Amino acid sequence: MLNTAEILDQLARRRKNFSLSRDLYSDEGAYRADLEHIWYREWLFAVPACDIPKTGHHATLQVGAYPVVVVRGADGQIRAFHNVCRHRGQRLCPKQNGSSAKLVCPYHQWTYDLDGKLLFARDMGPDFDPSQFSLKPVECRVEGGMVFICLADDPPDFEPLGGFLRDYVGASDLSNAKVAFTSTIVENGNWKLVIENNRECYHCGGSHPSLCRSYSDNPLMTVMEGPNAASAEILAHWDRCDQAGLPARFVNDPGMQWRFARVPLLNNAESFTMSTKAAVNRRMGTIPWNDAGSLMFYHFPSSWHHFLPDHAIVFRLLPISPTQTEMTSKWLVHKDAVEGVDYDLQKLTEVWLATNDEDRRVVEENQKGILSPAYEPGPYSPSQEEGVIHFVDWYVRRMMDRLSPRPAMAAE
Repeated sequence: MLNTAEILDQLARRRKNFSLSRDLYSDEGAYRADLEHIWYREWLFAVPACDIPKTGHHATLQVGAYPVVVVRGADGQIRAFHNVCRHRGQRLCPKQNGSSAKLVCPYHQWTYDLDGKLLFARDMGPDFDPSQFSLKPVECRVEGGMVFICLADDPPDFEPLGGFLRDYVGASDLSNAKVAFTSTIVENGNWKLVIENNRECYHCGGSHPSLCRSYSDNPLMTVMEGPNAASAEILAHWDRCDQAGLPARFVNDPGMQWRFARVPLLNNAESFTMSTKAAVNRRMGTIPWNDAGSLMFYHFPSSWHHFLPDHAIVFRLLPISPTQTEMTSKWLVHKDAVEGVDYDLQKLTEVWLATNDEDRRVVEENQKGILSPAYEPGPYSPSQEEGVIHFVDWYVRRMMDRLSPRPAMAAE
């Protein structure tokens, strides 16, 4: 198991625009360092707010060692807490989704209000002070109908991202959406391999026949390198969106931790369907045309998303072990859209269910190859894998900054 000095050494010796070392994709020590310095310190996408639409609705997720519950309170506010009873540590909410008037521990029925305050604890004696045993809060932000959490005591500034979420994702009006379907799978691969696979379409033509009906594998069409490398078709699409007041142009975090861009689909396709036509009869939000393309939004380390005129798909990954990652996908439609009338669930989901399974197989074979003693880091394509370079560079910078020893402060 690698120690801090060994991890730093491998990060420092990484060749520019090459993949990472075998240990950084598989070693237990490297995995624990990833949790401590990435997953426990960055903002993470949790759920779309419409996944918990009413008072008492809650959703859970497991971030490394930390179980977390996200709940909507009686005041309509969404809050997050450590999903751990303050009595003897039982998980309060064991299921992925649920609803209850109060949060009641299934072990000894300690009962918490939806704002985390302890309301009831039986037979605890006259000196017991319930105000000292509220649920421990987790930092939580809701913007553009998306819920983000951060486990750090001092989280990074959220506002730069939050402003663009309001503008770009706001056009889909997720406050008037609902979850039509949820899929959760486990991929037997390191979380970084899952993101790397998502950040390029170099593999799409050979792996994703259904997706490639509507989504181009041309890197100029997916705007990997930024607005200066965008194709004429994308620039024309952005002009059209500008005229309609629809946010579309490429914007990004300076370190490429996140990015937004609305891009057209292939041959004026309307949606990610086998027919390439809209899957849902009722459009979402204020998007004016069926062929407005996909607003693509990613955020390291936990998510990527597609927001289309007729529906949205949000993707969240969570690390399970050095070589296992949980992948959850949710399909969102207008809250008034009726299954069987406004959309057919199979047609809505079949392209990305197939694509997710195809990606799972790719990642698992990638991990198996990396586990071989014969593996050594290989070069990324500068044209096809620019998005992978963005991610790996971001990861290396973060880890080196946070693992590097700090100089001692001079004595006054």
